[in-house]
Amino acid sequence: MTKLHELFEVGGQSPWIDNLKRSYLTPGGELETLIGEGIRGVTSNPTIMAKAIEGENTYDEQFASLISTHASVLDAYWRMVIDDVTNALHILRPLYDESDGGDGFVSLEVSPELAHDTEGTVAAAADLHERIDLPNLFVKIPATAEGVPAIRTMISRGKSINVTLIFSIDRYADVIEAYISGLEELVAGGGDPSRVASVASFFVSRVDTEVDRRLGALSESEGAAAEKASTLLGKAAVAQAQLAYELFLDRFGSDRWAALRQAGARPQRPLWASTSTKNPAYPDLLYVDSLIGPDTVNTMPDPTVAAFLDHGEVARTIDADFAADRAVLDGLAEIGVDLADVSRVLEDEGVTAFAKSFDELVELLEQKATTL
Repeated sequence: MTKLHELFEVGGQSPWIDNLKRSYLTPGGELETLIGEGIRGVTSNPTIMAKAIEGENTYDEQFASLISTHASVLDAYWRMVIDDVTNALHILRPLYDESDGGDGFVSLEVSPELAHDTEGTVAAAADLHERIDLPNLFVKIPATAEGVPAIRTMISRGKSINVTLIFSIDRYADVIEAYISGLEELVAGGGDPSRVASVASFFVSRVDTEVDRRLGALSESEGAAAEKASTLLGKAAVAQAQLAYELFLDRFGSDRWAALRQAGARPQRPLWASTSTKNPAYPDLLYVDSLIGPDTVNTMPDPTVAAFLDHGEVARTIDADFAADRAVLDGLAEIGVDLADVSRVLEDEGVTAFAKSFDELVELLEQKATTL
């Protein structure tokens, strides 16, 4: 039993890998190895897919074939990505079946250009679920103001959704409401909620990156605020994620949820994303060891998976001290760190970064198509 197995068996948390590329998908390849070590799902995003296609020549033959049939660059991109995701879904299908639909998922994100387009997001998500008609597919929809109603619509249609780019507890509350109300509409229409799954993906480390930047500026001033700022460095992200778990326990322990649970509905698990440590002064597993608890997922990039296998510590930490977590957020508010503004900045940066990766990849593929 590896520490990833222990994380699931003892900690109640599902470890997923935050990476997907074609070289992982060969028989006996990296993905099968990771599953053997305890990985239980796969996430991807436009940046990950861009790096995979740019960094490997394993896509060249298929891309050349698609272009030769006069497919557009965008059509060729989606065909290659859908093929990768479909292959990964088949590899993980036994785990999905063994866990009765609890794990074994692969996530594919709608185009980042649709982040502020509700109707476009619904159409794109429906298209991906139609093109990949497999039960362990998660279509990723960002938790923007425009994305939240799209999430509700897709859940009401009985489709499984990974809600991505969550940076605040307030927006997380909106996401939970979209999930629950979507399931209520599904059940009212005679649908089966037991066939629907969802995760709500908090991007953790980025919160500390932005909050610490603001705390650093404050610490260069004088007075009590400067002194307070230095004591709060590196604490915001974990505190906020732990309080998000408190909200999860409250909403999915309510009488309203009990009615859906009786109908077979599954809770929408919190998923901790962006869990590699960006600041080298912090422990490399800060955003893994501090966020372990039942009914959660942690999706880790390859180096973080390797680090956890080597020296991770399995203990229930997610609900260790909610009062201390609130004290951290209160302390930030006292010295003028506005977490609502932090969330807005990070959401804009996240959407922009994914769109930039997508645009750069399309440009690269256009150049390659011309060469071919």
